[in-house]
Amino acid sequence: MTSSITPHGGKLINRLLGASEQEKKLELARSLPKITLSARQQSDLDMIACGALSPLEGFMGEKDYLSVINTMRLTNGLPWTIPITLAVTEEEAKKIKIGNGVALVGATGRSPLLAILHLEEKYNAQRDLEAEKVYKTTDTAHPGVAAIKKEGEICLGGKVEVLNRVSYSDFLDSRKDPAELRTLFAGKKWRRIVAFQTRNPIHRAHEYLTKSALEICDGLLIHPIVGETKGDDIPADVRMRCYEVLIENYYPKDRVVLSVNPAAMRYAGPREAIFHALIRKNYGCTHFIVGRDHAGVGNYYGTFDAHFIFDEFKPEEIGITPLFFDHSFFCHKCEEMASNKTCPHGAESRVILSGTKVREMLAKGELPPQEFSRPEVARILIESMKRP
Repeated sequence: MTSSITPHGGKLINRLLGASEQEKKLELARSLPKITLSARQQSDLDMIACGALSPLEGFMGEKDYLSVINTMRLTNGLPWTIPITLAVTEEEAKKIKIGNGVALVGATGRSPLLAILHLEEKYNAQRDLEAEKVYKTTDTAHPGVAAIKKEGEICLGGKVEVLNRVSYSDFLDSRKDPAELRTLFAGKKWRRIVAFQTRNPIHRAHEYLTKSALEICDGLLIHPIVGETKGDDIPADVRMRCYEVLIENYYPKDRVVLSVNPAAMRYAGPREAIFHALIRKNYGCTHFIVGRDHAGVGNYYGTFDAHFIFDEFKPEEIGITPLFFDHSFFCHKCEEMASNKTCPHGAESRVILSGTKVREMLAKGELPPQEFSRPEVARILIESMKRP
């Protein structure tokens, strides 16, 4: 028995070869030209392998690439908002031929053979168009734009056959594929599962959102990104300790699952909100929390653009229910957590701290107000700042 919500596109994709096929294809892969994947490409491959990016069976061809950029849909009409491409340099592209296989090699460690790409297309990346449409800016100060501008000029399109999963050494107990989480949710008899996307520690406002969502759902999936993030984001191992201490002390343990999401962050704001929702549908969730400025960075997106973008699709096309939340905070007059939707009082009653102010306090070893952050979380962050 598994989660009843249908994966995006109708079925959960699995591109991992069975043991008998794997042995034969490994021998073939050793003789093929090799492409070494970047950290982000490696994350994308692993997400394709396990079905987290269903219905994708490989890296996008040119028609899907341009369709996603321009229409936020695959060529078959399915909503899809972020291009998933495999870019290489012109020099690398010259060494491989359409119709042949290409061995994809891991980016780290002993660089194992991860997959065979059955090369169907080679086409030119259109980075300025991609930046303008997907990220709403061509400014290379934007981390998502900077990331795509560093990639090669030529994209390789085709299905993949995955020989070996990416080998992880971190968060092993919290790495569950979509099929595993679907089975886990079904075993708990959860029918309504809400997912919370995060790349930061959970402070009191986030806790308020997740607990509000739990009032109408059977279970909560805390699903932090642990793939590539920008350099000044808090490291994943520190964040994981923060999530664990919160669950231990402040959540009903039988109603919460902590599992990591191996995806890389794009910082694409509203488009990434849709992308994150579709991924969580593939993991078996029925509801998805969309906060203020979801997946945003800097001042590139409007405060609620990540909410408004859902209006561009029919609910049945997305297939997972978004839960939209306003800015949340502790209000001294209300004497509780609240939001702009529920609190009638002014800023003088609200505990709102800027990220800069919080970092300054933590660097000095000072605990932020309990109304802003649980002290257990703040202490973990303070200790992490002492690391060389």
